[in-house]
Amino acid sequence: MVNFTLCIPTKTIFGRDTQKRIGEIVKAYGFDRILLVYGGQSVKRSGLYDEITASLKENGVAFAQKGGVRPNPTVAFSQETADAARDFGAQMLLAVGGGSVIDTCKYAAHAVANGVPVARIHDKTAAVEKTMPVGVVLTISAAGSETSDSAVLTNEDTGVKSGLSTPLNYPLFAVMNPALTCSVSPYQTACGVTDILMHTMERYMRLDAGDHAFVDGMCETLCRSVIAAGRAALKNPSDYDARATLMLAGSWSHNGLMGAGSEYNMSAHKLEHEMSALDPRIAHGAGLAVVWPAYLTYMIDACKENLPRFARYAAQIWGCEAADDETLARMGVTCARAFFNEIGMPSTLREVGLSETDIEKMADMATQGGKNTIKALKPITKQDAVNIYRLCL
Repeated sequence: MVNFTLCIPTKTIFGRDTQKRIGEIVKAYGFDRILLVYGGQSVKRSGLYDEITASLKENGVAFAQKGGVRPNPTVAFSQETADAARDFGAQMLLAVGGGSVIDTCKYAAHAVANGVPVARIHDKTAAVEKTMPVGVVLTISAAGSETSDSAVLTNEDTGVKSGLSTPLNYPLFAVMNPALTCSVSPYQTACGVTDILMHTMERYMRLDAGDHAFVDGMCETLCRSVIAAGRAALKNPSDYDARATLMLAGSWSHNGLMGAGSEYNMSAHKLEHEMSALDPRIAHGAGLAVVWPAYLTYMIDACKENLPRFARYAAQIWGCEAADDETLARMGVTCARAFFNEIGMPSTLREVGLSETDIEKMADMATQGGKNTIKALKPITKQDAVNIYRLCL
């Protein structure tokens, strides 16, 4: 087990009707002037917007608002958010939504606090030395950004989709009411289930040797729980317990706990980022469902020394049984693809609107024109990326 430091400073306020306390929560931190940030109109149609604004008014918290964050959020919109926060004199940003809204706010908070454009933070030409507070009211179980140190945006001018990891990304608090996710569509629920699994499975495929029995066991339990809860939530969207499992697992899958003490990579995520950077209509979870079986197949072929790990993944997460590790490992690929299909996720690039003509460009972007490799069990060169994408056809 490698050395690690783990600090998850975000305060989690979990359970039914917790969103109705948002005004008193904000006020308790001493804030009385905030920017409310959200995505589409669903937050208003559901009545959540009215509940939040009523609570803010009741507690004397003045607010301006910035709606319109889209999936696969952009540098440009985050800059607009930063400008709105600065113009209003906001003391904090309140993100009402999922990962897209939260990540938009994280970058905007850094831009305001450091006095630099979002684009310079995104391309890493400006340092992030401080930030302003971000609070969250979570409405979808997926990205885990509500308690993570990471954020991802796409710069539409350059076509680059990339992330920033810093302790300054942790939100101040996260209000998490699983009931708010009951109205999430089956497709987006399935995308969230996939993202949660992938945050955990990629950490589980660690690069270092050694005894990780405790963390491995947590990863395996989390994945099995999400598989069962995902099925239950899709069968009965109002199943509060299933929704609660997904919400909690989404947060824990990406807050650092599942990778504690291990050296891991998020290379399948990197490969997917190029898909949704090329076409922002591709939901992150859907892209991951396409990439993961192909990525795992490629790694099984390239890293025979890791067959025991792939076999354990198949046995402990998917319940597979076989006489030898290689057969077992390949059964794990089959089970993952079958589950993603079962919950309505795509299997191929063509299903998400991409084709073989897009592969070269995605591989080029993923490796900065072939100059870099992607950290993985086998470092992924540009040609490796091309080969993995071809397995996605």
